[in-house]
Amino acid sequence: MYDEDDLAAIRDAREEWEAETLDPVLDAYGERKDRFATVSNQTVDRLYTPEDVADLDYESDLGFPGEEPFTRGVYPTMYRGRTWTMRQFAGFGTATETNERFHYLIEEGQTGLSTAFDMPSLMGLDSDDPMSDGEVGREGVAVDTLRDMEILFEGIDLSEVSTSFTINPSAPVIYAMYVALADQRGVPREELRGTLQNDMLKEFIAQKEWVVPPEPSLSVVTDVIEYAVAETPKISPVSISGYHIREAGSTAVQELAFTLADGFAYVEDCLDRGLDVDEFAPQLSFFFNSHNAIFEEIAKFRAGRRVYARLMDEWYGAEADASKQMKFHTQTAGQSLTAQQPLTNIVRVTVQALAGVLGGTQSLHTNSFDEALALPGEDAVRVALRTQQILAEESGTADIVDPMGGSFAIEAMTDEAEAETMAYLEEIREMGDGSMRDGVLAGIENGYFHREIQDAAYEYQERVDAGEEVVVGVNQYTIEEDTSVDILQVDEEVQERQRQRLADVKTDRDDDAVAAALDAVRGAIETDENVMPAIVDAVKAYATMGEIMGVFEDHYGAYQETLGLA
Repeated sequence: MYDEDDLAAIRDAREEWEAETLDPVLDAYGERKDRFATVSNQTVDRLYTPEDVADLDYESDLGFPGEEPFTRGVYPTMYRGRTWTMRQFAGFGTATETNERFHYLIEEGQTGLSTAFDMPSLMGLDSDDPMSDGEVGREGVAVDTLRDMEILFEGIDLSEVSTSFTINPSAPVIYAMYVALADQRGVPREELRGTLQNDMLKEFIAQKEWVVPPEPSLSVVTDVIEYAVAETPKISPVSISGYHIREAGSTAVQELAFTLADGFAYVEDCLDRGLDVDEFAPQLSFFFNSHNAIFEEIAKFRAGRRVYARLMDEWYGAEADASKQMKFHTQTAGQSLTAQQPLTNIVRVTVQALAGVLGGTQSLHTNSFDEALALPGEDAVRVALRTQQILAEESGTADIVDPMGGSFAIEAMTDEAEAETMAYLEEIREMGDGSMRDGVLAGIENGYFHREIQDAAYEYQERVDAGEEVVVGVNQYTIEEDTSVDILQVDEEVQERQRQRLADVKTDRDDDAVAAALDAVRGAIETDENVMPAIVDAVKAYATMGEIMGVFEDHYGAYQETLGLA
């Protein structure tokens, strides 16, 4: 982008500036610290100039919004057309309480729903399972049968709302319940909009929620993708998630690289299934964390779009623009929230949300200031939503498409993130002898991902403990007074109410129909058919979450993590 003579002139001018202007100030006053770095411990320079982006080619590296390589955004107008979807995570107690929270958020101006499930539901267990005791409705909503889904969305038009489901091992069952509910209400399946997380590879890498081993888990994810392409074209059947990788302690680049690796593994599994890349790839979506180092995060998002567009073309032959657009949801960093002085979290979340918006996210969840203490209360949820609304309506951030594009610092950091991401991707691909799918599975089994994340997390904590990484209110600027806030308390009777509802469903349903439906699920698994049609029929018969997931566990066995020790 720059003429060699211009670069030489800038180089000479910089040297003159350093000698005549900078050095006297450094000699007199110095700087705050010897080394400046991001949250991921990436060194940042004092100043960036055209020299740092001398190799940048505008057309191939930046381009224009809505065009390859999508560095500057996936849509030509971005937020000038419409703002990102404001999708606050919500769920606690029974479906009744969460339905009330859904209506509250909609009334407050939220533009999309996002469902949090309790641990038994996440693990494919029923509320009356002994393993569920004490966990029912605690960290999300309890969903055992289609009856819970009916209550959860009571008074909500499925044809008008976009809904996200943050659930993984049992995602096919929740998806089937949503489809069954639409059928029950007469809503055409093709009108359903939303996202199913359904990212099992990252579960084995970071979040650690699973039922069956990695390979059959991957096969079921592909079943869901195949079914969604045919039945619910406006639902993203998998949200390939870096968020949990980052929450486990990874760096920004590790988050991006491991997430893209998982995404490409799903692409390869779909291709092996015989699906056409331009048929299923437009329905894939991503989910990323946004942390405190604002410029690092913006660069991460921009680099991710560029890498994804290029490799979907070069490695997988994608032709449609929609197949090469990395569309993603962003959530602010839960790991960064502090229990000490919790109101300071509002500022952290604002910075992180701004990074997501400047990075070009398609939807956003802003954490509530009390989430280091408990599930968010209504006042905290409102402040979190208002943070997004102020960014969208008052800050002017949404008025310029890619306002950070062309910044010497941002472009240099984007290039650096891209290069380091590619190095990771090539390493993982090599572990699979040229297959990203096999490389990811090998990395799970031999502990590669766990070691990389563990080392990064340990190094970060060492910097915090040494005071090199400042955490306001924790290792600096602490106070003695009580700064606790009122927190949401989940009713102790929630578990009993949920178990009673489940018992009532079991009493009222047709047991023979349930048994036949579960046999059909078992038959689909044994004959390698797509399991989704059978699961939809099973939930319509009011088979429970635990009964359906139990069929998978009976066939494949329960997964035990070995981390390369076996």
